Formats: sequence, C-alpha cells, structure tokens
Amino acid sequence: MKSSTRHDDGVMRYRDSRFQTIAAKLLPTQYLVVDDDTALTTTLGSCVAACIRDPILGIGGMNHFLLPDGTVSDGAPARYGSYAMELLINDLLKRGANRKRLEAKVFGGANVLKGFTSNPVGTRNAEFVRQYLLAEKIPVIAEDLCGIHPRKIWFFPITGRVVVQRLPHAHDDAAAVAATESAVRAQLSRTPVSGGVELFE
Repeated sequence: MKSSTRHDDGVMRYRDSRFQTIAAKLLPTQYLVVDDDTALTTTLGSCVAACIRDPILGIGGMNHFLLPDGTVSDGAPARYGSYAMELLINDLLKRGANRKRLEAKVFGGANVLKGFTSNPVGTRNAEFVRQYLLAEKIPVIAEDLCGIHPRKIWFFPITGRVVVQRLPHAHDDAAAVAATESAVRAQLSRTPVSGGVELFE
C-alpha cells in the first residue's frame, strides 16, 4: 500500500515505485517549486500544467490550472492560468532562478468531454499557456497539448526530464479525470479555496 504525507504547502508526497523517488502529487489549483530530486506529478484532462525550470541551478516547478483567466478576487485565483503562472514564476525567481534562463514544458489541454466542440476549455487553456509564455519570453522547449487523451505527467526539475503517459480516452480513466476536474470546478464555485509513454528530455 502506498503511504503518503501532506506538507505545509498542502501538496501530498509519496514514494513513487515506478521511478524510485519521492514524488509530489499536484491537484488542480496547486503549484510547487523544488530544488531536489523530488518528482512533480499530476493528472490532466482539460487542465494544463506548466513545468518551468532554471537549467543551471536545477530548480524547477509545476502548476496545475483549470481555466485561462478570470477574476482573481473571487477567492480561488490559482484556478486561473494567469495567476497560476505568476505564482510559479515568482516563486522560482524568489528562490534564485534567473528569469533569462527559464525554460518551459507544457502539457494537458485535452478536450475529454464529448459535446464541447465550440471553444472548448482544453483548447483555450492550451492557447493561453502558449501565448503567456511567448509574451514572457520564456521558451517552450517541449509540449504535449490538446487532443482527446488525459495525461499523467512526471517532471524531474533537476534534469528537466518529463515523462508523459497518455491515458485511454474511451475508458474509465478519461471519465475519472474529467469528473475530478468538474468536481473541483463545482467545489470552487461553491466554496472558494486559497497508453504509451513519451519521454521529453
């Protein structure tokens, strides 16, 4: 049985048997910056995660946002990409990362729910993160965005390695990811709160 612990930052840590390392599992609205060999992991449907690092310092972080933008005064600003990106980048800079050296890898933005064909949220999230990083002059050196498949990703900030596992769309995995994201959106609206494997080297 997998044991886990929750730290002061609210992010759950556990021992990842696949990679034999400590992993931090990010949920929607969370972000985390680390400077050790902790793997950052999350599961994405229409949400997007940006993995940003300073390759010289080996420090990096990941966020997980639900929507491109919105009113940050609504009590849950980290659900929005515009705020989640700012939080992640500012934390990296606070820890000594050099803005001119930052590089990004971005994932998610799948359109996993049938019927959402007009301006779907996954597509809007993907376009947002591309445009944001372009405006901030942070190069995107790898991406796996859009499509219909949910993804599970592991990011290793020290090396910059990302492992992406695409989850089956037609089975329970896709439905479970979509249901989780929908539940988070519903919860936030009610009570605001602060398969192959592809390798990106």
